[in-house]
Amino acid sequence: MGTVAGIIDIGLGNIDSVRRALTFMGFANQLCAKIDDLENVDRIIFPGVGNFYKASEVLKETRFNIAIKEHVLHLNKPILGICLGMQLLCDRGYEGGEAEGLKLISGEVVKLEKGNSSERVPHMGWNEVHFKNKSILFKDIPDRMDFYFNHSYHFSKVEQNKVVSVTPYANGFVSTVEDKNVFGVQFHPEKSQELGLQLLKNFMEL
Repeated sequence: MGTVAGIIDIGLGNIDSVRRALTFMGFANQLCAKIDDLENVDRIIFPGVGNFYKASEVLKETRFNIAIKEHVLHLNKPILGICLGMQLLCDRGYEGGEAEGLKLISGEVVKLEKGNSSERVPHMGWNEVHFKNKSILFKDIPDRMDFYFNHSYHFSKVEQNKVVSVTPYANGFVSTVEDKNVFGVQFHPEKSQELGLQLLKNFMEL
């Protein structure tokens, strides 16, 4: 059957578009609505839209927080966090109140601060991704290409060697992180046309 991606499905939205993108490219995938579903997959994709605090509570209630860490840290399965899914990789976040993340990449999630009067928060639409470190995620993707964003919070206090890219908006924010088999993108690859599909392909072919 080949490599199977498990898409975390705990009601955080944005599931169908990720699944359609993977299916379009011919990659086997399944929704993971309960922790036992993770047993059957080789890759984990954690998409999400919404509130960090509420998502953190759902992770604890469902015990997905424990299961994801088991599969990533002990079984060495690669994980890709998308948007809120990326933010939840961190130590803690402050959207809706202070809450714990998965603690897979050290850092905090805080509100975007406008860099000038012309900028808007939420940050919505296409914007550039500037490489800071090399990553297999961006194989065959040139530097400073546009990807689609939609967010009000961002990953901060990240160790520089774990920052793959930054985006020049709101004083500059981290848009991609990586640490071993843990990957996170603040943008939506499934909504970023050909380059986004290439990034998902690179993750599936790790």
